[in-house]
Amino acid sequence: METVMGVQSKSQVLIDDLRRIIDGARRQVAVAANAEMTMMYWHIGERINREVLGNQRAEYGKQIVATVSRQLQEIYGSKGFELRTVRRMMQFAQLFPDIQIVTPLVTQLSWSHFLIVMSLKDDLQREFYLTLAASEHWSKRQLQNKIDGMLYERTAIASKPEELIRKELAELRDNNTLSPDLVFKSPYFLEFTGLKGNYSERSLEDSLVANLEQFILELGKGFTFVERQKRMIIDGEDFYLDLLFYHRRLHRLIAIDLKLGRFKAQYKGQMELYLRYLEANEMEPGEEPPLGLLLCTEGGEEQIELLQLDKAGIKVANYMTELPPRELLARQIQKSLEVAKTFGSTESENNSSNEYDEV
Repeated sequence: METVMGVQSKSQVLIDDLRRIIDGARRQVAVAANAEMTMMYWHIGERINREVLGNQRAEYGKQIVATVSRQLQEIYGSKGFELRTVRRMMQFAQLFPDIQIVTPLVTQLSWSHFLIVMSLKDDLQREFYLTLAASEHWSKRQLQNKIDGMLYERTAIASKPEELIRKELAELRDNNTLSPDLVFKSPYFLEFTGLKGNYSERSLEDSLVANLEQFILELGKGFTFVERQKRMIIDGEDFYLDLLFYHRRLHRLIAIDLKLGRFKAQYKGQMELYLRYLEANEMEPGEEPPLGLLLCTEGGEEQIELLQLDKAGIKVANYMTELPPRELLARQIQKSLEVAKTFGSTESENNSSNEYDEV
């Protein structure tokens, strides 16, 4: 006969299994309910918008919205159909007119996520933040922090043509294909290092390794630390890469080299050597070729464009160990983005011209 303790042990295993089943089912029900509610809000807003647009009188629009809100509250109760909420539904449908974009997002994001991005003025930014929030499972707080930190303006893809941005966001949303331009950004905020004034590259490296968790959070989701001062023996000579990471979603090794001051053209050759070594000696079957990230305190957009670093798999980004006041920082980032867009558009025109010549 089984002992009492044996029966209790089996009973606990059974209870644990049942709890997993019940909790999992409840989560699925909650996700489905949230998705249906958000889609209901979109359809309500879209239908009211059509009614308002069908009548040219502005006064009619105000009256019909107030009437709809009051009558829905009488039928379904006041919660969820207040005038302000109904107006939010209308705004929701107006800002996101493409239901093909909304439908896959509502199963991964809450109504609160949509409310947060509705405050943004640019529709491309709204699409960017919602797509990344769904892909990386951001909480509401994380989403707000990303917006406050100007992630879109700092991400490499922001300097690309609008058509390309939408294409890569669609690839991520529909096929879960992540582009490197959605991973890398500039500038990186490294204020957590505590470094101010003059410091050495080694001090910067030491501080980043000492604050590795915060550094990875700033790099973004998917980065895994591999090694510091990666030794490479080439032609009997020792070379050392500052930091080596692996990006799980890109399936690539990421070589990071730290530089003080402005970007210099000779950095390209050094990084290319590292990348070719890693490709020949460290890359595993099924992985994509390694990418390089040169972190400098200042960029050099014209040199970067002329050297065609993107084609070599090399990204150049600025970093800041001291952050200026927010307003000044925002102006600096916006100015850098405008410069990058200018060079980015020139590069796109050159690529188009080259493709035409080949034809």
